[in-house]
Amino acid sequence: MANIDCVIDTHPMANEMNSISHHVTGTTTAVVAMKAAVIKAENDAAEHVCNNVNRGFYTLIRSQISQKTAKLTSEVDSLVMQLQQQTRMLLNIRTRMEHDYNMITARYTKLFGTLNQSLKQRIRELDRPTFDFAERDLELISNRPRQLTATVPVSQLESLTVSQRIAASNVKHHAQEVIDTMSTFLGNMAQQKQLTSRILLPHSVSTPSAQYLLPSIVAEECIDQTGTTATRVVVNQHGITPQAVSATRNQINTHVGELPWQKQSEVCAEVQNEFNRLLSLSKATDRVKRTARDLFGKNIFETFNSAAS
Repeated sequence: MANIDCVIDTHPMANEMNSISHHVTGTTTAVVAMKAAVIKAENDAAEHVCNNVNRGFYTLIRSQISQKTAKLTSEVDSLVMQLQQQTRMLLNIRTRMEHDYNMITARYTKLFGTLNQSLKQRIRELDRPTFDFAERDLELISNRPRQLTATVPVSQLESLTVSQRIAASNVKHHAQEVIDTMSTFLGNMAQQKQLTSRILLPHSVSTPSAQYLLPSIVAEECIDQTGTTATRVVVNQHGITPQAVSATRNQINTHVGELPWQKQSEVCAEVQNEFNRLLSLSKATDRVKRTARDLFGKNIFETFNSAAS
């Protein structure tokens, strides 16, 4: 077999391979750069998506919380306004109640003060000798030791005799005043007993069949500001059993509308004198006395007509 020696020039091919190698290297570099850019772009996109999702989530939660907060705030404000309105209403009610309480208290205080003063004056008039004895005479008696304090004589026998006579005269004078006061008191008590014995029955009422005449007063009075009237019956209770007093009061209340009444043409002189005396001794104001005198002068009271019964 024949051998043929051929000489082939490989330099162009090597050159080409060298250029191809450079292109492959460039392509590899480009691919690596593209891969890095793609990864960076994917990371940036993922980061952007995550940020947007987080921002949207937080925005949604914040919006919901803001809505709930606004709703609860409006409810709280409405409740606070209702509480403030109720507070003002309660304060107004409290102020009105305090005003009514003070007005009622002042009215009843004045009413009961007037009643107490009137009752005190009546009791004082009924037992004036006792009050005079307790307030005036006992004070004089208690002041006697201070007024009759013995003095030590430092003068002659004549002056001592005169001083003893003056002291004895002073003692006799005070003793005479005490005796006169006691005599007056006992005399008044005896007159009261005689007057009471003539007015009261000699014995208590015990038999239902017995008939007695009891002095009674029927008064019609106004009990409030609307003009409502009420009838009050006052029966003498001295020497009478409570059953008889109650029966008399019930009988009068039952037939008070059927009783024959007649107006008095003139006031009894004794009643008028007694009224004037009590009015002059009263400690009431001039306006009250003048009003009482005017009411008494109108003479609108009536009495029972026994002839028509």
